[in-house]
Amino acid sequence: MHNNFLRLGLVGMNNWADILILQYEDGRKVLKGMSNELGNSDLDNSDKTHINSMLSEMSFVIDWLKSGKEPGKIRGIEKNSIYQVNSMDDMDLFPSLQIKPTERELTEDEKQLVYDALRDLSPRERQAFIFREAYLWSYKDISNELGVAISTVQSYLERAKEKLSCRKNAITA
Repeated sequence: MHNNFLRLGLVGMNNWADILILQYEDGRKVLKGMSNELGNSDLDNSDKTHINSMLSEMSFVIDWLKSGKEPGKIRGIEKNSIYQVNSMDDMDLFPSLQIKPTERELTEDEKQLVYDALRDLSPRERQAFIFREAYLWSYKDISNELGVAISTVQSYLERAKEKLSCRKNAITA
């Protein structure tokens, strides 16, 4: 098996997709051998037609698995080995992801700044912004609640963030 991975240049990547590619390639070799052993009788020619069809389908699948996109299509997933998942062997390389910010009460001045900033937004921008940032709603949920299209929600949020960014820059200046 290791030699097969060397042949594909996939040493150390023995996941299901790599194994599947190897199995398909081995099956394709067997089918080619069967096709070559057949003669020229009508029955053999009929068998060759079926075997050639299977060879074509196997080659198609192998190309698809290796490239990560449907062969012959211009658009698709352009990332090689899309079906081959790599895993991290050593999670000690990452720092602890259990960092939690300390909660604190806002001062009256901070509350006033938040109030003033939100007051600068239109009612719809304010609603969309609070639903998204405070309640972590999806664009779809916000659009359903406000009765508008998802693209409209996106526009509300972009305008709100732009207004808040301008206010933030004015405060820090």
